[in-house]
Amino acid sequence: MSAPSLLCNVRLPRWLLPAEWPQHDGVPVLAHVAIEAGRVQSVEPAIAATTPLQPSAWDLGGALALPCFVDAHTHLDKAFTLPRMKEVRPGLLGAIDAMLADRVHWTPEDVRERASRGLQWAWECGTAHLRTHVDWWEPDAVPMAWPVMAELSQEWAGRVRLEQVSLIKLPLFEDAAQAMRLAKQVTATGPHALLGGFVHSTNWSENALRNLLVSAQACDLDIDLHVDEELNASAVGLQTTARILREIGYEGRVVCGHICALAAQPEAQAFATLDAVARAPITVVSLPATNLLLQDAVTGRTPRLRGITLVKEARDRGIPLLFASDNVQDPFCRLGSFDPVEALGTAALVAQLDEPFDTWSQALCRSDWLQRGPASAAPSLVGRSADLVLFTQADRHGWPSRTATRVVLRDGRVTHGDATPFFPK
Repeated sequence: MSAPSLLCNVRLPRWLLPAEWPQHDGVPVLAHVAIEAGRVQSVEPAIAATTPLQPSAWDLGGALALPCFVDAHTHLDKAFTLPRMKEVRPGLLGAIDAMLADRVHWTPEDVRERASRGLQWAWECGTAHLRTHVDWWEPDAVPMAWPVMAELSQEWAGRVRLEQVSLIKLPLFEDAAQAMRLAKQVTATGPHALLGGFVHSTNWSENALRNLLVSAQACDLDIDLHVDEELNASAVGLQTTARILREIGYEGRVVCGHICALAAQPEAQAFATLDAVARAPITVVSLPATNLLLQDAVTGRTPRLRGITLVKEARDRGIPLLFASDNVQDPFCRLGSFDPVEALGTAALVAQLDEPFDTWSQALCRSDWLQRGPASAAPSLVGRSADLVLFTQADRHGWPSRTATRVVLRDGRVTHGDATPFFPK
């Protein structure tokens, strides 16, 4: 299938367009996106386009388009394990127990097969950057799944950028020397590896958290934490992380996932924590599906609390915010397909998000929010690889409904979906 030289009449989200972009009735006008040698050469309003139409131009007729996705928080090592499990007790700790019981049966071949299936699904839906956490429970043994993910990162290079995070329980950082050994093991894996930890009120230790952060700083590692994944108003993992980062002068990037406890705290306390996060190099990742299923979970009782963190309040403070898939078909989440659009669809309902396409779709596409340094204030397609997802049946009002049918472009070429409706008639 030939690659288009021009995508005509495409609807881009408001956040991806310059402030001076023309509007009609308050809605951004359609765009023409020129592509050359697999990269976006220009984006200009269709009503003022100067790029001449060519036979290889596609007319999208107002179809929605987004840059390919970043799925910033997944668990490839656990994926697709649910079918072989028996009863799983409700809630986070019950899911952990079920996973530990299943883990004794893992083999490298088993992990590779399940993780590869997840990567294939991610590739097909339009994900270009995926980050997976890998359970790491022993202080002196690298987990079986860790080298498997490193191998898959190499195998998928050029298709999906795969990063891996050591999901280490916080008590293993209690000893500073051991914390440094763990950080050095992660460093030895390569630049695609990050230091991570599970920070929860059941294992809370400020000393251990400080050792984790200090060892990452000493090894020049970025950090990705499970933090306050609970509805316990007394959880202080996030606010302590922000404070210690300031005290040690940490300059890398820290990602904090879940942080459900913010939703259970008094507003003054939660807002003070978010104010501190806004001054720190912290990106927040919300995992709406898993948090809905695990928080306030009791057998035979309808949950009363939602479990999603304060996404609107974080965004209002300029905190980089992403939505992600998290667990897929394992005891933590029985649903999922490694499609981050599903995560945003869930968030749009449970968090009552306005304008999911024009405003909140940014939380699926900003891979730069996982990187060091200040995020770009004005993202643009121009100059980037033509990695785009075209939604052929959705509209801006109902998006992300009717998004299963899509066309995925990588370097301007179709890798998934049927693009024939866009061909010149």
